[in-house]
Amino acid sequence: MEDSVITFLEKTLQRIPSSSLKSILSEWGFLSAEQLQDLHFQQSKHILHNKVLAFCEENGVRIRHVIQLDMIYNHEYPNKRNWSVYQFSGQEDDALVLNMTEFSQKFKVNLKDLLRHVSIGMKKCEDDAVWIRVAWGDNFTKPNQFKPTYVVYQLQTPYVFISNLNVKHRPLLSQALVIATKHDEIKEIQLRGRCLKSLKDLVLRRYKQSFQTHQLKPLQERNSPERDQGIVHEHAKRLADLKEVATQTFGDGPLPKLETAVFKLETKFKDPENRILTNRPEPFRCAVKFSSPSFLESLKSLVTLGIASAPVSPLLSSIPQKARNHFVISERGPGVPSTPAP
Repeated sequence: MEDSVITFLEKTLQRIPSSSLKSILSEWGFLSAEQLQDLHFQQSKHILHNKVLAFCEENGVRIRHVIQLDMIYNHEYPNKRNWSVYQFSGQEDDALVLNMTEFSQKFKVNLKDLLRHVSIGMKKCEDDAVWIRVAWGDNFTKPNQFKPTYVVYQLQTPYVFISNLNVKHRPLLSQALVIATKHDEIKEIQLRGRCLKSLKDLVLRRYKQSFQTHQLKPLQERNSPERDQGIVHEHAKRLADLKEVATQTFGDGPLPKLETAVFKLETKFKDPENRILTNRPEPFRCAVKFSSPSFLESLKSLVTLGIASAPVSPLLSSIPQKARNHFVISERGPGVPSTPAP
């Protein structure tokens, strides 16, 4: 077994949590039933990994086998990666009727025509998603298996989710995806996060959305005619009103999980008393970034508790409807930055 294969296998095993090692190795299917039975998963991780490495060497493990293990791990733990959402446009008539064999062949042939050394793994999962793993090399060096790009193409939709794609490889992957899926163009839609399921739920509208039946108005202080009932009743009424506003804005179900929301301001500085900045030809630029383990749920809670003013600014409340969390605010109003195809 080559040293590069051993190192790749060791690093892959180290990422797998002990609680999932047994199930992932079973799904991998490279070890025999007898070898799996000989593994004592209560042992220390170091001892267990050494035994797995010995079994793999005995079975003649190759780089393609470790790639399969890496894909199983990333499918099991997609939230360990950062994902960006891209959208196809200009589809051919039969674009949605995807033949998996044809797709796989076109993608691999096109990418290998563009790059001499590239490693491609592909797997269709039960949730109608095609998982693609691309390890990049060039015309002189072998593929780097430690920094692959992951692509998740959701079948029968115009959306693809990509992780760890650098600028150098964007046009190559873009061309291969466009040809294989029978579309004309692909572009980023400025929706990013770690929770792959939530990103899918946002673009495919698979969460419980809010439907406002009237224009929300700012809450006003109420003068209770019966002050003798005490402040408790007044406070409870206030919280009930706030909860109603939060429900009307974000819905009453769980919200998709986003970790950030970024707003970039690009506009002319306007102040008649500050001619130095006002007369600058370049726009005034600044950025505001909101961060939270679950930003939308946190924002909803802040409204419910009365910490954030209600109603919520449309810049924030429209994030689920627009399926975006990166915006540019310019003279023309809020929008999304234009970016090249991947």
